[in-house]
Amino acid sequence: MKGLFRLPAVLALVTAAPAARADDWPQWMGPTRDGVWREAGVLRSFPPGGPPRRWAVPVHAGYAGPAVAGGRVFVTDFVRTGGAPDHAPSPAKRNVLDGTERVLCLDAATGAPVWKHEYACRYELSYPGGPRCTPTVSGGKVYTLGAMGDLLCLDEKTGAVLWAKNFPKDCRAKTPLWGFCGHPLVFRKLLVCVACGKDGLLVAFDKDTGKEAWTALSGEEAGYCPPTLVDAPGGPELVVTTPTAVVGLDPASGAKRWDVPFRPRYAMAIAAPRLEGDLLFAGALGDAVAVRLGTAQTAATEVWRADRHTGVYPSNSSPVVAGGVVYGVDAGGELRAVRLATGERLWETTEPVTGRPNAPAQHGTAFLVRHPDPEADRYFIFNERGELVLARLSPTGYAEDGRAKLVEPTGSAFGRPVVWSHPAFADKCVFVRNDKEIACFSLEKP
Repeated sequence: MKGLFRLPAVLALVTAAPAARADDWPQWMGPTRDGVWREAGVLRSFPPGGPPRRWAVPVHAGYAGPAVAGGRVFVTDFVRTGGAPDHAPSPAKRNVLDGTERVLCLDAATGAPVWKHEYACRYELSYPGGPRCTPTVSGGKVYTLGAMGDLLCLDEKTGAVLWAKNFPKDCRAKTPLWGFCGHPLVFRKLLVCVACGKDGLLVAFDKDTGKEAWTALSGEEAGYCPPTLVDAPGGPELVVTTPTAVVGLDPASGAKRWDVPFRPRYAMAIAAPRLEGDLLFAGALGDAVAVRLGTAQTAATEVWRADRHTGVYPSNSSPVVAGGVVYGVDAGGELRAVRLATGERLWETTEPVTGRPNAPAQHGTAFLVRHPDPEADRYFIFNERGELVLARLSPTGYAEDGRAKLVEPTGSAFGRPVVWSHPAFADKCVFVRNDKEIACFSLEKP
């Protein structure tokens, strides 16, 4: 079956909302967290001058992408009040900054402010450029996770705090070097989080009350991978990569069903695993593996493990799988097409990321979103240069149909300016942010 998950089952599982609008983008990587935008009426080529900008609103620092639901935009940022960050952040050095983390709610049509919630927050982490996690909107509530482990459940209409947790205090967690990055996941009545706690690396809370439902896994580090729900042959399964393993769990109880060894460099388990059919792909800097899931919930068999000639090793962005092919951005900035069944590399190019076909960049980053099309799937690729690229990806190659500069890269990484924030696609628009503004551009078909 073409596509990442068996859609009807996952739509019923991922969100508790009874009837989410098709053009919402209520959480990280879309309604089913698979990086697929299914809205109709979307353009197939850019107009002269690029997509028209509908509005732009000032924001402060943040890696967190926006969520769009019910005609509103939700985004988080960090307003610094003290301390001095490195002009060139060190991957191994924690900066100490004083400031305020904010949750902003805007009108999706105009950008007008609706409500704001803020709280004091001291950063002690590397790359202190703001929150990392996209808000999760479900059932009239907005769930946000700050860089230092502040988990909030807010009323979607008013921004009132319904319940809150602080992972270092409530879960005995140590803040990861690069902060808390696992976008919270709603599963039925649960909110599943990567909490990095001493009592469990994963924690599930009652999504309405905040009461702890279960904890799972143990170890020194949890990594940065978001909890991922897949429609496995044996039923719904929660999958996460850690610095030591790819793990499958029962999402209702947290009980571990299987694990496969996984050893990314520097504990950089970041990209979400991807399932098509019964094959699951997991990749990170230094390791990549494909696992076959069986009908028995405890069954998982390693199919192949990448070497320097095979696979893709994604760094900051999660891949997309379509038609038996993994499309992912490697740690060197190469967009690669890899056959899911074997790990064979079909082609690679750095053009979507750096603007040139053979110009790698250390941890070069671009975010892929697939838009299914009866004639040929289109991909919207938002790269670290602040450009939106419209392209066709297939097993035979990369074909670019357009490129437009939407925002400036206001961050810094490895001596170059970058914007590392996943956009949202909703209401026939794209919503993008950097450290100075969030902007909405129309992608409506003329």
